[in-house]
Amino acid sequence: MGVQAKRVYDPAAPSDGRRYLIDRLWPRGVRKDALQLTSWLKELAPSRELREWYAHDPGRYREFRRRYRAELLRQGELLSRLVNEALAGQVTLLYAARDAEHCNAGVLQELLEERYRKLVS
Repeated sequence: MGVQAKRVYDPAAPSDGRRYLIDRLWPRGVRKDALQLTSWLKELAPSRELREWYAHDPGRYREFRRRYRAELLRQGELLSRLVNEALAGQVTLLYAARDAEHCNAGVLQELLEERYRKLVS
């Protein structure tokens, strides 16, 4: 499947394919024209309430993951669109968090991969 996650502060590459910012807030210190975005998908970011509760505390990650997945499941049409785009080529999910292991991008990537597997099985 053609989905990867990448920090917004890493340089864009031709192999990134379609690039989507998946954070609710614009990343600090980044010019809007610098990201070479396909689109900014705020709808796929954690809600303000969830983001503030989580506060990037790794000890809360399991519960964050559970709550965020529930929020994402309400975005079925948008998730399906991304899965279909990944079937056709590379999709890159852009995020600003420092901790790549405990951020929203990994949760979204996992959910997209699950939907992909259901389509091809």
